[in-house]
Amino acid sequence: MRTNLLIIIYCIIIVLSVMYATQPLQPLLAKEFDISIIQASQFTAVIMLFLAISPIIYGYILEKVCAKKMLIRASFILLITNILLGLAKSYEVFLFLRICEALVIPAILTSLMSILANIDKKNIKFNMSIYVAATVFGGLVGRIFSGFIATNFSYEYVFYSLSVAILISLFFINKLDYEGEANMVKPKIKDITFILKDKRFVLIYFIMFCMFFVFAGVLNVLPFRVKEISESFSEFQISLLYLGYGMGIIVSLGSKKIVNYFKGEINTIFIFIAFFLFITIFLTNENIIYLFLLLFLFCIGMFTVHTVSTGLANSMKSSQKSLTSGMYLTFYYLGGAAGSFFPSIIYKHFGWDVMLYGFVFILFIVIFFIYRNRNLFLKV
Repeated sequence: MRTNLLIIIYCIIIVLSVMYATQPLQPLLAKEFDISIIQASQFTAVIMLFLAISPIIYGYILEKVCAKKMLIRASFILLITNILLGLAKSYEVFLFLRICEALVIPAILTSLMSILANIDKKNIKFNMSIYVAATVFGGLVGRIFSGFIATNFSYEYVFYSLSVAILISLFFINKLDYEGEANMVKPKIKDITFILKDKRFVLIYFIMFCMFFVFAGVLNVLPFRVKEISESFSEFQISLLYLGYGMGIIVSLGSKKIVNYFKGEINTIFIFIAFFLFITIFLTNENIIYLFLLLFLFCIGMFTVHTVSTGLANSMKSSQKSLTSGMYLTFYYLGGAAGSFFPSIIYKHFGWDVMLYGFVFILFIVIFFIYRNRNLFLKV
């Protein structure tokens, strides 16, 4: 049982590392391929987009499939695409390969989540918290690892190194003691509209779309902002700015205590969005040390809202939990995809400060809607 859990955690960390490895490298890749910040931002945005629409796509194509077989096949494709990314010499080829990865990463994560939920049914909640913590840790490791390798060797070796890690994961996956199926949710229009008639779900989905839009926008444009402040900063130094991302692990594991301290989910969400907004204003600072410290607080705000919102959304309906969770992830990653792309356009034409003020305006709207509709959650 413990061996299975360790294998799954390792695989999650590697997949999330692949997903976010390009983020600190975006200025370097923009220079290498002679492309704009808008084009470079697509390397992360495309995976976010497919994570958003994958519950719908896979739900209709694959209602039942062997989770382990899907995991092996998708991981093998990820191995090949990562090797080819290191060999890619043009923007078009590199983007095409990232699109291929975007198609298989949701399949890998779905398989891993399904296996994790079934290997120990007595501890599903604990295992899901492990899943969340592993995804956060993977996102952190992927960014720092890629920055370190690119600075000390070259960006190509980032993808070759990840390929070795994926190859090791394939070896471990074959050792998994699980042969069950991954049940895909096939969403029906009437079920979706029924859920969206509940204003509480609409508000939670709206909150997370906007939160991840702002969060992804800041983290995606951040490498370009650092290069704007000083060209002398290396990819590894840029990647260290993402260390605050690790706060997501602490927050996800201590969310119950946070909710109890602030006397309820909606109070906690309201307070931490206000906190998130407050920190966003101060990200206009040009001092890298201050920026480094502020990003820790920025991540605390984001991950607290995300963790508490997930729990709240899952507690509001006793039935159709798979569909409500799937819709939550769809809105969440749509916000991330949009945030990984559109803010880069604002940054290119108007600069960092104007982009941040736009984010502040969005967060004010979110706070206004929460305040107006706070009584809806008295039923929960």
